[in-house]
Amino acid sequence: MAVKAEYGNESIQMLKGADRVRLRPAVIFGSDNLEGCIHSFFEILSNSIDEAREGYGSQIFITRFADGTIEVEDYGRGIPLDYNTKEQRFNWELVYCELYAGGKYNNNTSGDYEFSLGLNGLGACATQYASEFFDVTVFRDKTKYSMSFKKGNPVTELQTEPYRFKRTGTIQRWRPDSEVFTETIIPLDTFKEIIKRQSVINSGIEFILKDAESGEEFHYSYPEGIKGYVDELSDMRGLTDSFFFSGEGKGRDKADRDEYKVKAEVSFCFNNNINELEYFHNSSFLEHGGSPDKAVRSAFVSEVDRQIKLRDKYKANESKIIFQDIADSLILVTNTFSTQTSYENQTKKAINNKFIQDFMTQLIKDNLEIWFTENKDSGDKVVDQILVNKRSRENAEKTRVNIKKKLMGSLDINNRIKKFVDCRSRDVGKRELYIVEGDSALGSVKLGRDAEFQAVMPVRGKILNCLKADYATIFKSDIITDLLKVLGCGVEISNKHNKDLSAFNIENLRWNKIIICTDADVDGFQIRTLILAMLYRLTPTLIDKGYVYIAESPLFEITYRAKGKNAEEKTYFAFNEKEKTEILSKVDPKLCTIQRSKGLGENEPEMMWQTTMNPKSRRLIKVCSEDAQKMSEVFDLLLGDNLAGRKLHIEQDGHLYLDMLDIG
Repeated sequence: MAVKAEYGNESIQMLKGADRVRLRPAVIFGSDNLEGCIHSFFEILSNSIDEAREGYGSQIFITRFADGTIEVEDYGRGIPLDYNTKEQRFNWELVYCELYAGGKYNNNTSGDYEFSLGLNGLGACATQYASEFFDVTVFRDKTKYSMSFKKGNPVTELQTEPYRFKRTGTIQRWRPDSEVFTETIIPLDTFKEIIKRQSVINSGIEFILKDAESGEEFHYSYPEGIKGYVDELSDMRGLTDSFFFSGEGKGRDKADRDEYKVKAEVSFCFNNNINELEYFHNSSFLEHGGSPDKAVRSAFVSEVDRQIKLRDKYKANESKIIFQDIADSLILVTNTFSTQTSYENQTKKAINNKFIQDFMTQLIKDNLEIWFTENKDSGDKVVDQILVNKRSRENAEKTRVNIKKKLMGSLDINNRIKKFVDCRSRDVGKRELYIVEGDSALGSVKLGRDAEFQAVMPVRGKILNCLKADYATIFKSDIITDLLKVLGCGVEISNKHNKDLSAFNIENLRWNKIIICTDADVDGFQIRTLILAMLYRLTPTLIDKGYVYIAESPLFEITYRAKGKNAEEKTYFAFNEKEKTEILSKVDPKLCTIQRSKGLGENEPEMMWQTTMNPKSRRLIKVCSEDAQKMSEVFDLLLGDNLAGRKLHIEQDGHLYLDMLDIG
């Protein structure tokens, strides 16, 4: 056993230089995986955006290379790299080799940037530190400056040469280091998503994304800004047209804090098919919202509730709406800027400024009141839809609670399921549930099973078509609720406005295999399909996770009796015509009796064990959902509302199934 070193004065150490980022990238970038690598790119892009938003350059070029290298080129003023007499150091050292050094610390009182995304003086340096190589080229003061770094350290002197053209700007090319990040190849779709969002909230800038790997080039520009984006999201099919407003103000987060400026843009529309909420601050996408999200929730609930009361739309003693009822039919984008910002962390996914929240709350409430006043007919439609959403949510919640009470719990003497036959084993990893049709099949399967790990649940009669029935009808069916109780995992309920009102928990599933076992005839196939449809509608995760199987039963029983007084008799089982032919080719067909498969209830227990239940000899078909779209289409074709498709399917393919009907 190794002896641990003594913890003493020399145990304390300090990271220096590039190691401050290279050994702890998650502190700056939020993680050391692909998400952190993406954030390192965004830090460089942010600086170019800040320049363009201040009016220096209207285009930004981003190039993605196959080996993970990234290049960002702007037409801003160019990052100062030469000697800084005030700091007694070269600016390239301050920008690329010194954390907490930058030109955006005095934005609230003076400085070169009014509203900027880069505030902390960390991004350029941290990205350089985290790169395998980092090359920078700057055009300013009629001079071309260039410098190269490798793994956080400079590998060239600052190179300068005269440049006679007027252009200014910065070109930065680097490759994220695989020694820092676990993943360094940022997918093209990720670049497209980030750049599209930036074009939306920076309406005066054109972004050009070049993918060197494919040779494709993508241009992003939204002249109308967030209003144009809301129109795009709504696809002009909303309950209302889009509405845009903006405002500016000054205030403090606390009485003893400095006053700062805030500018806000908001665009929204109501849409019954699509809902989306996106918040941006100083060009950063606020994935977790913070102050703008709190403002939107407060303002919309307050004003919409007031409008419902003005229209006398609440029923007697009806509860007040919540924000989710509004959000189910709302597309909204906010774009805010401030000269001081309190981000929750360096990754800038939420802000917590009190004044920004208060300012936006009042701005939204005032403009919502104007919108409802000027758009009375649309306002009435919106109010009615929000109340529909509310009542749908409440009904879904009641359904979820009732289902949980009805379906969950142990199958003890107080919650026994009629005719369900359990197995002895409590080991979920071994337990198998056979779902069979009818009481007669229950008898033969019950006698033929291994009672240690195989249980049986009969389905009485034709099960409900769960693809066409609503939840209220489905859960009135004793067959379905009994089967769901036996499964034990609950159901997955979702609808258009309430996406996660689910009583489902895979951990409560009582079985390792759920095996559908029906007769090999038309009625059996239909019952099998209806059971599959029920599982697909109510417990799709069981199919996705591979718990559902179909027991394949033989089509033919072939009995061979050899000639002679003491000749043996053998029984063979064929699961299809091809197997029947193969068996008959090995024996004298004249000495064989061929019998079409009987119903499961007529089979001997020994036959059931050998052909359908013995893990060593049975045939199980695993139900997979590798192509979820195809599965959905097939279920809709067979059992859904696609009547035209079903009619065409019967016309074109019906002849393939005639033998199942014993016709001809």
